[in-house]
Amino acid sequence: MPRFKHYNYDQDAMVVINYQEQLQPGTFEHAVHYLIEHKLDLSVFHPKYRNEDTGRLAYDPAILLKIILFAYSKGITSSREMQWCCETNIIFKALSCDTVPHFTTLAKFVSGHADEIEELFEQVLLVCHEQGLLGNELFTIDGCKMSSNASKEWSGTFKELGEKREKLRRLIRHHLQEHYARDEAETEAELDRDIRRAKTILSLDEALTKVDRFLKTNRPRMGRGKQNKEVKSNLTDNDSAKMTTAKGTLQGYNGVATVDKKHQVIIDAQAFGEGQEHHTLQPVLERVEARYRALGIAESIYQSGTVVTADTGFANEANMRYLHERGINGYIPDNKFRSRDPKFQYQKDKYGKRHQNRPNTGWKNTLPASEFQFDPVNRTCVCPVGESLRYHGTQVDQNGLKRAYFQGRLLQCRHCPKKHRCMQNPEAANDRKGKGRQVSFTIETQRQPNYTDWMKRRVDSPQGKTIYSHRMSVVEPVFGNIGTTKRLNRFSLRGKRKVQGQWQLYCLVHNIEKLANYGHIAA
Repeated sequence: MPRFKHYNYDQDAMVVINYQEQLQPGTFEHAVHYLIEHKLDLSVFHPKYRNEDTGRLAYDPAILLKIILFAYSKGITSSREMQWCCETNIIFKALSCDTVPHFTTLAKFVSGHADEIEELFEQVLLVCHEQGLLGNELFTIDGCKMSSNASKEWSGTFKELGEKREKLRRLIRHHLQEHYARDEAETEAELDRDIRRAKTILSLDEALTKVDRFLKTNRPRMGRGKQNKEVKSNLTDNDSAKMTTAKGTLQGYNGVATVDKKHQVIIDAQAFGEGQEHHTLQPVLERVEARYRALGIAESIYQSGTVVTADTGFANEANMRYLHERGINGYIPDNKFRSRDPKFQYQKDKYGKRHQNRPNTGWKNTLPASEFQFDPVNRTCVCPVGESLRYHGTQVDQNGLKRAYFQGRLLQCRHCPKKHRCMQNPEAANDRKGKGRQVSFTIETQRQPNYTDWMKRRVDSPQGKTIYSHRMSVVEPVFGNIGTTKRLNRFSLRGKRKVQGQWQLYCLVHNIEKLANYGHIAA
């Protein structure tokens, strides 16, 4: 018979653990411990504590920060799981000196110190500068859309929310009428059914109260831009927005990061509750310049030869004008810049189309605008079956081109024999809220060159192509590290101020990791 080593669970053992020895040099936990103990000034957190004379002793912000940052580096954002790790994990025990803060203490620290976290972010950035991790030669700006602690089902314009309120009232009346009709329950089964109906009525009444209170205490949320149309509000978190991503529509925030090329250190992190990135470029650039001036790194960083790059999501006429007037050496291409480059002429034939494995929705097979008869003089448009479309005016698009917009009448499109080839969603034509086919045409005018044309020449130049080719290799690995490797791919808070604090903590984890790998952290 085989022989095995004896084991016995009913025995005692004394294990001596030195917490300092658990934090090995070169690791993330050692970098966090060293920075907080020797480099960072945490007195910015002290004014919010009010226990100088009376009250319970508070946990030191240094302990809470070490726990939170190390937990985030492992993809743990739940404060309950952080508390459990402090009880069971030796690294958490070493960082917390064998203390176990309650999960409410950890959660309140993250949500209640947004301003202090930003100052902490700047202190870490200054350490990166002192240790030579900033090159200040090329900055890349990009956004990462993440879902937040808000439900997109509670989104809508004020008109849609008003209709939702009326629908809830009708449902409550319907259930109440059935409840009164069966008020005298004769059997136990009917009694159980009445109890369930009463719970449904209470749930609907709570939802009705929630919608009604929001409509009475808030104003419609207006989007930014030339049209200035109303955008959808959200009852759970009105600072968040519905955003379209490659993985579908989500309710959340766009975490915009500015990354330095040398070691991919994040120099600015801001969260915006809007899907479009056009309006975020100017505040980001101004914030970076103000931070560099306040930290004493550079008085005017953009006048010292620093190059700024961003993707096509930031390209519009207003941003190009801002870069030109401020003298910022920026390279932001429009969405047609690859089609003008001969190198990409046969890219689709060689590598295939982007997202070619997606299910076909039929939109690519619809009748193009060229099938419609457009009269630019009289501003008229006739569809392929001979129906006239309604003229909706002209507008200047983001590339500075003047376009005329037309829309078909819903009654015509609903019974049109070609609606399945002409409309993106033919079934919506049967809905009262649906719209007919919409088309737009570029109006040929003798316009003067604008700032978008100026940027096109910069990006299409050999120097511009070389500079812009670095953009993806600078910023995309940063988002890959934060969202995929660290699994920090959603926000757990509500409100722009709190979410921005959490986004800066996510970026702090990335920057501290850079210090651990490339900096000079003492052993």
